[in-house]
Amino acid sequence: MRLSVGFATCGRPDTLLTAVRLVLEQTLPPEMVYVCYTKPADITGTSSGGRIVCLPSEAGLPRQRNVILDAAQAGDLLVFFDDDFFAAPTYLAEVARVMAEHPDVVAATGAPFADGARGPGIAAADALAMIEAAGAAPTSFEPAPHAYGCNMAIRLATVRAHGLRFDERLPLYAWSEDMDFTHRIARFGRILKLHGARGVHLGTKSGRSSGRRLGYSQVANPLYLRAKGSYTWRRALGSVGRNLAANTARALWSEPWVDRRGRLLGNLLGFVDLARGRLDPERVLEF
Repeated sequence: MRLSVGFATCGRPDTLLTAVRLVLEQTLPPEMVYVCYTKPADITGTSSGGRIVCLPSEAGLPRQRNVILDAAQAGDLLVFFDDDFFAAPTYLAEVARVMAEHPDVVAATGAPFADGARGPGIAAADALAMIEAAGAAPTSFEPAPHAYGCNMAIRLATVRAHGLRFDERLPLYAWSEDMDFTHRIARFGRILKLHGARGVHLGTKSGRSSGRRLGYSQVANPLYLRAKGSYTWRRALGSVGRNLAANTARALWSEPWVDRRGRLLGNLLGFVDLARGRLDPERVLEF
């Protein structure tokens, strides 16, 4: 199977450099590695050559992912990694094996050892140590409701057959764009979580949207996805409610790595726009 890897990167040249190196050192190396960047500083130390192709783009995660989709169209599988996801050596081999054996699988997501996005983040050295200390990878898998954008594989034949794209109306860091895309591709086959596709998501805090912008997206994006049919009402309202509750509860005693007050202000701006009938994911570009 012709397998490629794509990185949509912004503002993390050091972690990107390590992430790309780990991909090139896989037991099953990819045919190509596509790195989509927004400015030259994003790819300091990484340049086109050999299997690596660097592609410029306007900022925005869905827009950058679409640039990579266009470049990789001729292949069979495309694995998207965040620029701060460090893949264990057999990650790509496990994805290729399972998706070759199960042609009805249209997307897959891995099982990271740890996810720094759910906390203060993980240092690169610690992530590499986790990967080095890991034993043999399991071969089990299970159904998944969607793929997790920091490490997800998609079958390109399904993308081509149905003209699937990432929604560019979800701008910037694009809260929930991965769920939207994989909910749509799931109409045509199964999504699996592969326990043998392992790695570490550093959860690096640089390069992300401001707290106020993210807070607005936490309201606008789920309701937009409900309107387009990617979310049920239960999922959309549950997402909005959970984030509003967390931001409200922690606004006065926020975690050092989270701008809870900014997120809460963004949530409130979202509700104001909802009441005025002008709630729109792209409004974050005006903040």
